Amino acid sequence: MLVKVLGRVDYLPTYQAMAAFTESRGPGAEDELWLCEHPPVFTQGLAGKADHVLDPGAIPVVSTNRGGQVTYHGPGQVVAYPLLDLQRAGYFVKEYVYRLEEAVIRTLGDYGVTGHRVRSAPGIYVRLDDPFSHARLPSPQPSPASGRGSGAGLPLPLAGEGGGEGGPDFTNLGKIAALGIKVSRHRTYHGLAFNVAMDLQPFHRINPCGYAGLATVDLSTIGVSTTWNEAADRLGHKLQALLAS
Repeated sequence: MLVKVLGRVDYLPTYQAMAAFTESRGPGAEDELWLCEHPPVFTQGLAGKADHVLDPGAIPVVSTNRGGQVTYHGPGQVVAYPLLDLQRAGYFVKEYVYRLEEAVIRTLGDYGVTGHRVRSAPGIYVRLDDPFSHARLPSPQPSPASGRGSGAGLPLPLAGEGGGEGGPDFTNLGKIAALGIKVSRHRTYHGLAFNVAMDLQPFHRINPCGYAGLATVDLSTIGVSTTWNEAADRLGHKLQALLAS
């Protein structure tokens, strides 16, 4: 996998470039991993509802073809775009999502932070009262079974949609990493966003991933001091290792 550290790049041309790469790549094309950060932007998924964008102000809202609803990208956030041939890698989309989340969990572990999965709400969360606690959440999430191949044309959401009775339980949790992918003809694009040290105020202008009041945190607010470059390097290495076939 070829890793490209793009630095700070505008969202829309980056989105267009990874879509073009995905559609034009041949069967022998090398997989790539793009690591970058974006100027402030709200991105809306295919399931996005306009009323979840509460007050965008001067921040642009860009519609995308990933699953899920609205999220925010901004400086101080590591955004990882794996451009992967899942058929060649040899595992299903569900396993791919699990590996993306596992890369974030292991990156957090390097900083002594425990990351958690929440059922029906893709992404990674931390305990607000004690991010360094190793105690499990009440309902631990099992690893999906691995398999061969993948689905095609399947967008996965940034987080579960809705909430309410029977929905995800975010009690005492803050979201530190969001996940949203698109798979076209077994080939992935979009990816994940990992909050390092950013202005979190824009998350209050939306219902993050469709959930009103969902708390969003970064490494800085939970007491971890690191640089964007270091966090990107750690996450990139974890993704390289975990996404290998």
